Amino acid sequence: TPAGVMPNHATPFVARPLTRGADGTVQLVMDAEQGGVRLTKTFTFRKGDYTIGIRHDVTNLTAAPVQPSLYLQLQHDGNKPPTDSFFMPSYTGPTLYTAEDKYQKLTFEEIEEGSAQHSTKANNGWIAISQHFFVSAFIPAEKAQRDIFTKKIANNLYAIGTIQPLGSVAPGATVSTDTRLYSGPQDEKTLETIAPGLELVKDYGMLTIIAKPIFWVMDHLHSLLGNWGWTIVALTVLIKLAFFPLSAAGYRSMAKMRVVTPKMQAIRERYKNDPQKMQQATMELYRNEKINPLGGCLPILVQMPVFFALYWVLQASVEMRGAPWILWIDDLT
Repeated sequence: TPAGVMPNHATPFVARPLTRGADGTVQLVMDAEQGGVRLTKTFTFRKGDYTIGIRHDVTNLTAAPVQPSLYLQLQHDGNKPPTDSFFMPSYTGPTLYTAEDKYQKLTFEEIEEGSAQHSTKANNGWIAISQHFFVSAFIPAEKAQRDIFTKKIANNLYAIGTIQPLGSVAPGATVSTDTRLYSGPQDEKTLETIAPGLELVKDYGMLTIIAKPIFWVMDHLHSLLGNWGWTIVALTVLIKLAFFPLSAAGYRSMAKMRVVTPKMQAIRERYKNDPQKMQQATMELYRNEKINPLGGCLPILVQMPVFFALYWVLQASVEMRGAPWILWIDDLT
């Protein structure tokens, strides 16, 4: 349908009085009419719930069939959050998920350059704009075929959206479709219950496979301790205990290296003009003393991905936002 013929996001809407349900829901209904088509949007809010129900009712007021399409769009500027730094980076950008292609993460730079690669058709999944700690995601109706798009709207302004054809609407008929909008914190357990893959917007970077189990342990520790600060302390102790045998082996290896250091210096002095013999004598010394020259650093290298993953868990978890610990520490972020 040509832009501007039917109601769109630029059309003025008239809001009806709010209605409150016995179950604590609040409904906001808005109407617009343009080009012989009436669009009624019904927003349903629930106390303590960041998921907003949105129903679109399209009524054909003309004497001929119409073929409307519903479009859902989220937009954001391309600026980095002011809290970002080299050591504390966070992701802000469009994300989406389909059952076929799974989680997809885009950048505003890719949209600017026209190089954004993502699913373009689906009948499932969701689209979102993610940022540090928070996400806004449209979850369209299941099994409703739709196109997925990203585009530049204006200078430094970008969008991700879907277009869902509603079929042919006969004169006097109404077609309805339900959508959900989640706009709230990246609480992993909550996101898992809303839509498949939505919990993936909580960005752990390349170490997700390690980070997710770490957060699972943290969550269980927190249920026992009730304080995220002490949870971090307890988790760190547990990780160090888990790696203790590896660390102890590394310490023993380093201790052996210190013991044989005088012998190694003697070998270097004896064969300083013959590097090949020096290497052979050194390797023979390692064999005789049962020393692994990498034994001291290997345990450290094995532990590094775990502690990097822990860093990303703490950096990405909205649970740390405004969480107190002790004394003057009232926000662990």
